Amino acid sequence: MAISKRIIVLMFIAGLAVTGGYALNDVFSIDMLRLHRAELLSITQSHKVLAALLFVSLYSVIAGLSLPGAAIASIAGGFLFGLMLGTILNITAATLGATALYLAVQWGVGESFVRRLDVLEGRSDKIVSRLRKNEVSVLLSLRLVPVVPFFAVNLLAAISRVGFRNFVLTTSVGILPGAIVFTSIGVGLGSVFDQGAEPDLSVLWSPQLLFPLLGLAALSLVPMFWKNKAETE
Repeated sequence: MAISKRIIVLMFIAGLAVTGGYALNDVFSIDMLRLHRAELLSITQSHKVLAALLFVSLYSVIAGLSLPGAAIASIAGGFLFGLMLGTILNITAATLGATALYLAVQWGVGESFVRRLDVLEGRSDKIVSRLRKNEVSVLLSLRLVPVVPFFAVNLLAAISRVGFRNFVLTTSVGILPGAIVFTSIGVGLGSVFDQGAEPDLSVLWSPQLLFPLLGLAALSLVPMFWKNKAETE
């Protein structure tokens, strides 16, 4: 009975994600920020604490359910709250959302599923085993390089039963460089609107940004290689 309830809860979460994705597909956009610029800025300036709480709550739901609009939400953080506070709010919201999904999935799959992973053979077993032995290095590298989808890392960490503290730490630290970039774009969004132009999001995939992130990701894996080398000697 307990397993059935867990499956129902996970199906409910999946249903919310699908429904929310369909409903919000065209809601969060740069045009939305442009259209409601005056109202959003006015509310933020008049009720900054409340606006921050609402922003974090909404962004957490978007991140937790993997809804469309996470990138726009990050840009909106800079647009509404500035570079420093916007970055803090973006990291806080994304980490809370990721952690909520991590806990929900970890509870939902149960110990029986984890025991099945323990007896797997082949590539899946090697991936899970390596992740468990090198949680910080692997998770940090996955967060730094935005190749693996954000929600996929959350699911992988939950199913593999990585430590809660390591998950939260690597999430908040690993998304920091990307959060700064997105927030910075948001900070300059007002000037872009004044010029009647569109923000240049191609910078997110430019070599000037990707190469440093790849370097950081490689550095984060160094402890894992040293550990594996020491174990084989």
